[in-house]
Order: sequence, then structure tokens, then C-alpha cells
Amino acid sequence: MTSWANFGRDLHLELHARIEPGSRTAREQLITALRDGIRTGSLSAETRLPPSRTLAADLGLARNTVAEAYADLVAEGWLASRQGAGTWVARTTAPPSTPRPRRIPATPRHNLMPGSPDVSEFPRSAWMASARRAITNAPVSALRMGDPRGPLVLREALTEYLGRVRGVRTTPESVVICSGVRDGVDLIGRVLGTGRPVAVEAHGLFIFRDALAALGVPTVPIGVDEHGAVIRDLERHETSAVLLTPAHQSPFGMALHPARRTAVIDWAQRTNGYVLDDDYDGEFRYDRQPVGALQSLNPERVVYLGSASKSMAQVMRVGWLVLPEALVDPVVAAAGGAQYHVDALTALTLADFIRSGGYDRHIRRMRNRYRRRRDALVTALDGFDLDIGGLAAGVNILLTLPDGTEPEVLRRAGEAGIALSGLSIMRHPLAGSDTPDPDGVIVGFGAPAEHAFGPAVEALRGVLSAALR
Repeated sequence: MTSWANFGRDLHLELHARIEPGSRTAREQLITALRDGIRTGSLSAETRLPPSRTLAADLGLARNTVAEAYADLVAEGWLASRQGAGTWVARTTAPPSTPRPRRIPATPRHNLMPGSPDVSEFPRSAWMASARRAITNAPVSALRMGDPRGPLVLREALTEYLGRVRGVRTTPESVVICSGVRDGVDLIGRVLGTGRPVAVEAHGLFIFRDALAALGVPTVPIGVDEHGAVIRDLERHETSAVLLTPAHQSPFGMALHPARRTAVIDWAQRTNGYVLDDDYDGEFRYDRQPVGALQSLNPERVVYLGSASKSMAQVMRVGWLVLPEALVDPVVAAAGGAQYHVDALTALTLADFIRSGGYDRHIRRMRNRYRRRRDALVTALDGFDLDIGGLAAGVNILLTLPDGTEPEVLRRAGEAGIALSGLSIMRHPLAGSDTPDPDGVIVGFGAPAEHAFGPAVEALRGVLSAALR
């Protein structure tokens, strides 16, 4: 059996004064440094210390100096030692000044946040099978920094999949892999946001507004009505691009009217602008045929953005940009000219998962599950006099509340341990008085595990009953 003492172990100690290797001061400073480490918790109970020979060499001290310091601390009860087993911090030594742990927000009892998938249904076995195949078959070059657009095998798989499922027209050369849609918006903002603002829907995801604001790129709101984004509002702004959710408007849930789809393409051609198509719910359509990607109408004027965060898991930081040819090189340059921001092993695994059919099977299975949940949630809310929107697609619904009741619903939800989102946070701060400002909450039905969904819905019913009575 190999002794711990045969292994060198690194140890950081602060010896403040200049000391002579064999002096009493050296031993005293070492003892003080070790005591301080134990007191502060940086050397926790049962931490193994380096052998005296190793620590002496690291600190430039005599071996006897370290051995004597260890022996003194063993005698005082700070350390423990046994022949052949080395020296370690004594288990009974309790640091008298242990810092208080930082408070971390508690996990909600019921997670009804929008945009969250049911990660308990992550296809672990199929994903691991894809990972094994991908890593086994990957050439050595795939494990090095390669094409700054991302691994070719994933760009090829996405080209086939997006064309087949969403009607996207592209080639692998025009696909850039990123770490999510927010990262994609950031990259596009760096390219298009110089000098002119980016138009966004008056109610929409604030994380994208925040991403652009962090770059110093202002955003201007355009209205949203029962037919989706009000495209004629673009004429009021000198803007280089507009960010839309045309397949399923976030948060209201309608698809962009066909006449407006044509109108926004005409605007982009006429002004030399770009449309950013955030296809965040395109795969989860329930009651009719999916609305195709806006990008298919004009691939040279539309940037298509997508990710695996809602279909697979939010911690899977893989997204994609399908770019007009003129934007590929500028976006790659904005990303730093190298593929630093995406885990290549995850990208290779996702490519195999798509090509093997695992991604399609997972989407179909979850689409059926989410449809059942949506129906159950709507049935459970049938007794409340509320408008329910966003039913046709996605993993959220919008409950429009009586005026002035949104804060009370959110307060009671917080007290009940329910995480959900208020509608007000989605409203653009520059939206004028002509933009409707309804109260509402956005309820995600995707996140809870199957066994937790029913209790979460019952808890929500209780909150609404108390807040709206």
C-alpha cells in the first residue's frame, strides 16, 4: 500500500517577513500561517498536508523546521499524524472565526417560469450514446480549435434539420454556432448596432434588450396587436434591424400575420436593413401546422436564431445563427475570430443526436407531453374569468389579469413558493401611452417534472383564488 507521504501536495501559505531557513522565526511564522489557514477554513478538517520534505523545498526552509512546526501543532491539537499516513488537519479543530455562508436564493417549490423545459425528461441514454459515437468517430482535428463558425458536422446537421422542419434556406457555410440566442443577439448587435438603434417588439424578452444595451446599442419599440408586430411602426425610426418573434410572438402568442411577414421583408429590402427572426417556439406547435421560418422569404435579409435551450435544457449552451452571406465574416470577426465560446464536444454530440434521429424523437415526445399539460392547465383555470393567450405553441401561457392585480398575484405566488413571471417586465421602457399596458402573468408549464405538475397547478389556483377574489 502506498503511503500518502510519498505524494507531493501543493499548499499555499503566506509567510510575510524575510526569514532565514534555520531560524526560530521561520518555525514560528510557519506555525502561525498553518494556524491561520485552519482558523479561516482554507485548511478544512482532514485536509492532508504535504510531507515535511516537500513543504520545506517549496518554501525554501530546512526540513527540520517544517517537521518541528508540524510536531508543535500536533501537540496543540491543530494537526494529527500517524506513522506512514502523513499529517492532516485534526477533525476536532473547529475554526473559531468561520465566515458566515452567503445566502443563496431558495429553489422555488413550484417552478412555473416561462421558457423552461422539463429537464427530468432529458434523453440521457440516447444523448450518451450519441456522445460515445461522436467522440469515438471524431478525427483528432475535431479536438483542436477549428473553423470559427463551429464544427462543420453540426453546421451540416443543422442545415438539413432546419430546412426540413422550419423551411430555412441555407448552407453550412452560412451557419455560425454560438452559445445561445442571447449570445447570437450580442454578436449581431456588435455588427449592426453601430450608430443606429435596433427595433424590438414593445412587449418582448428583456434579456435581448439588456444584451444590446450592454453594447451601447439603443432599442426602440414597435407596437404589437392581435396580428403581431406592427410593421408600419418601423417607418418612424431610423433603424438598422428589427428583432421579431414571428412564429409565436413573445409574450402574447400570436403568429405574425402573412401580410406583415411580407411587409417586413419589403422594409428590409428597401432600407438595406435586416430582420432578426427569433424562432424560439417553432418546434412546439400544437393545434395547426407550424408557421415556417420568416428567413425562408429572403435569406439575404433575415438572420435566423435558434438554440437547444427550450427543446433540451437551458444549461446546454448551444445556439445557432443562420446568416446572410454578407454577415458571416463580420459576425465571425465580432466573435473574436475563433470558436472559444462553444464546447466542441457538446456540439459534436448534438450533431450525432440530430443525425441519428434522436432529436426528432425527443421533440415529438415532448410536444405530446406539453400539449397534455397545456390542456390540463387550461381546464384547471376554467373557473377563473381570465383571458388565456399563447395556447397555439410553446411551453407558456399568458394570463391577462384585472387591472392592478399583477403585483398582488406575484406577491402571493412568491409566498407560496411559485416561480412565474409578470407581464410588466416584458414591456419596453420607452413604450408610449398608445401601447396597451395590461396586467398579466406568464405561466410556464414545461419545467415541472411529471409528478410535480399537478401540485404546481393546484398551488397556482390557490394563489389566483386569493388574489382575485
